[in-house]
Formats: sequence, C-alpha cells, structure tokens
Amino acid sequence: MKLSQFKFDLPKELIADHPPLNRDESRLMVVNRKDKTIEHTTFKEIINYFEDGDIFAINNTKVFPARLNGEKEKTGAKIEVFLLRELNRESRLWDVMVDPARKIRIGNKLYFGEDDALVAEVIDNTTSRGRTLRFLFDGPYEDFKRTLQELGETPLPKIHKRDIEPEDEERYQTIYAKYEGAVAAPTAGLHFSRELMKRLEIKGVEFAELTLHTGLGNFRTIEVEDLTKHKVDSEQMILTPESADKMNAAKKNKHRIVAVGTTSMKALETAVSITGQVKPYSGWTNKFIFPPYEFGFADAMVTNFHMPMSPMMMMISAFVGYDFLFDVYKEAVKEKYKFFTYGDAMLIL
Repeated sequence: MKLSQFKFDLPKELIADHPPLNRDESRLMVVNRKDKTIEHTTFKEIINYFEDGDIFAINNTKVFPARLNGEKEKTGAKIEVFLLRELNRESRLWDVMVDPARKIRIGNKLYFGEDDALVAEVIDNTTSRGRTLRFLFDGPYEDFKRTLQELGETPLPKIHKRDIEPEDEERYQTIYAKYEGAVAAPTAGLHFSRELMKRLEIKGVEFAELTLHTGLGNFRTIEVEDLTKHKVDSEQMILTPESADKMNAAKKNKHRIVAVGTTSMKALETAVSITGQVKPYSGWTNKFIFPPYEFGFADAMVTNFHMPMSPMMMMISAFVGYDFLFDVYKEAVKEKYKFFTYGDAMLIL
C-alpha cells in the first residue's frame, strides 16, 4: 500500500477541540465488517452489543505532563521541550523533542519555571529535532519528579491550536489510567465512564488490562510513499500472565475479545503466537500494521475516527477492509461525526 492511498478530505470543523460533556455520551458508529452495515447510536449503548464472558482489552497507561516551556541560556529565547522517555533515572537523562530545534546545540543550558526551578543541559543530538538532556537537579529523585509534574503541561496534540485548560488534565486521561509513561492518551478509552464500566461488569463483561506507553510516533508525519519503508518508534509494553490467561480462557470458550483502541490492538498483535493465543510480554514493540494484514487475536475493536494518512487509520483499514473504511469515513463526514483526540467512537464488529 502507498501513503497517498490514505488521503481523504476532512473538514477542519470536524476535528473535536474539546471533550463531550460526559465521557460516555459521545456518538458511536457501529460497523459490521461481515454484513457491511453501519448503525448510529451513542457510546453508552455499546453494552447492547456484548454478552457475559466477553472481554475488553484496555490500555492502562497514564499520560504524564510531558510538555515543558523554558528559555535558552543567555538569549532567553523561548523553547518548548517535549519529554519522550527517561533514559537513566540516576543521571536524570531524558530523550526529548525540542522546538525550535535549530537554536539548540550540545552544551546549551535550558531553564524552566520561576527562579529557574529546573535546569537542563543538552548533551546529545539524537535526530534533527530530538535531543538528550541531563537535568541538573541535586535533590532526591521524588523531588525531581514532583518538579517535572508541577512544571509540565498535559501534552494535548498541537493540532488543537488552543491553550491547555483545567479540564484537559482529567479528560486527556482514561479513568483506568495507572502506570505513567505515555505522552499521548489512548483515546478510544476516553469514552468509558465509571458508570458504564460498572454496567458492563454487571452484565458479565470483563476487562483485561495491558500497558502500552503511547509515543509521539503515532502523530509523526509519515514521509515515505512506500509504507514498507516506514520505521515506527518503539513503545514500551507489558502484558501480564494474569491478563494473558484471562483472555486466552475467554477465547477458548468462544467469547469475544475487544481491543479498546489501536494501542491495545498493537499490543495484542505483538503478543499473539502462531497458535492464536497471547503470551505474557514485557519489552518494546515497533509493530506497524497496514493492509493487507491478518489479525491473530481480537474479534472486535473500539476506536476513534482518525486523521488522514495516520498510522492509526492504516491499522483500522487493515481491520475493516480498505474499501469499506472509505465508505465508513465518507458516512462519518456526511453525518458530522467528530474526529481525533476528543472525537466520537467507532465499534467495529
């Protein structure tokens, strides 16, 4: 497949800049792959499509406040630093993206917060925009992390072109977020409210947790026309023996496994074996799924409506079918469904 095959016209007003009033009241399009049918409902009605014993695979990663605004030494030039991942806890080493990158060189010092609460030194260039920073912080690690938390902002994608608001701190996070490490929310999970999860549990639907720390690579522009040449950033993931056993048992008993979001699907496809079972996994994945692709484990999927030419759209295309996905997206645009981070949801059966 070629990159240009994933273009479509998305009116700007259909990109949701704010979350709906209540998590489970976003719209839900229900897409049946076998019958090629489309239904329209609301997210809280998702309960009507599942039975006792079905399992939702959910990604319990937690977004950390990864965006820091600072100044360059001497010139005072404004610099934005996006924390990607911690490389070494003791040395306070971090992989970061900087903007504007052209002004930042090895040896430069960067200052953050009032009275320069945090100082970092650039010690390496990793890519044209990427850098390795050493934070110069003498106190205990807990104090350092607390300072990062206080100075950092919720990393809402820049496409939203608005300032971070208090609601983002809560709403750009799933209600079941546990383990900090993501720089982007697993957005399909944002639609689940506590009330809806309780109602699903009462019906006998279970949840199996996994962790995949969503990285910035999901939003990076793909720059090659031939998709086989696209390199995906690695993301850390963990699938525990308990979750693997729970899902394998359900699958064996002919219950459905539902991947909540492209990150959960990526994790399941990383962990699935040739026997059709998932194995416990702890490590990194750089899986890039695009058509044609044979999925090995999940029977259904919950996802948002994705941006043109994004890796997420390509995965959905592989799951739904390339031609049918364009029918689905055409319908979504016609019916004015909201796209991207805070947008509406799709259930693919």
